[in-house]
Amino acid sequence: MMTVAAARQLRDGTACFVGIGLPSTAANLARASHAPNLVLVYESGCLGAKPDRLPLSIGDGVLADTADAVVSVPEVFNYWLQPGRIDVGFLGAAQLDRYGNLNTTVIGGDYDDPRIRLPGAGGAPEIAASCGEVVVIVRQNLRTFVERVDFVTSFGYGSGPGDRERLGLRGGGPRVVITDLGVLEPDPVSRELTLTRLHPGV
Repeated sequence: MMTVAAARQLRDGTACFVGIGLPSTAANLARASHAPNLVLVYESGCLGAKPDRLPLSIGDGVLADTADAVVSVPEVFNYWLQPGRIDVGFLGAAQLDRYGNLNTTVIGGDYDDPRIRLPGAGGAPEIAASCGEVVVIVRQNLRTFVERVDFVTSFGYGSGPGDRERLGLRGGGPRVVITDLGVLEPDPVSRELTLTRLHPGV
C-alpha cells in the first residue's frame, strides 16, 4: 500500500530524485503505469534512468546503462538538486515530528554523546531544502512519530508557518507523508501534519 500510495504522488513529465527501496519501487511503478515520462534521477549521477527491473542499489549498472546521461555525484547536487531542478524528492526517517522535520542522525542525549547514532544525513538535507516538494515514507509507530525530533537532519516546516521562507529554502517542503496506515498532509495554515486518508482496510 505504501508503494502504491507513493507512486500515485508522481506526475508524468516531472523529475524525481530517487533512493533505493520503497522510493525506487514507487518511482518505477509510476513510470511503468501512469507516468511513462517521469524522469528518474539517482544520487549516483544517473539522469533519466529507465531500468527494466528494480535496481539493487544506486550503483546498479542498469541505471547507467539506461540513463540519458551519467554525471558525477557533486554535479547531481550542485547543478540539479540545489538549483531547484528536481520536482519531487523522497525521504525516510528514524524520527518525524508534527511539522515534518526529519531525524536520521542521533536519538537521545546530545550529538556528541547520543543514546543511538544513526546513519546520518547523506543527501537528505539538500533534498528537503531544494526539491519542489518532498514525499516522506515511514512506518507509523510511537518511536518514529515524536513530539519533537531529537536532531533536525532534514528541515520540514521548522516550528510552523514562515520558517522555510525565513531560512531562504528553495523547495516547498514535505507535501505528503505516507505510512503503513495512511497519508498525512501539512495543514495549509498551521503546517502541522494532518491525517487525510487511511489505506483500505485500516
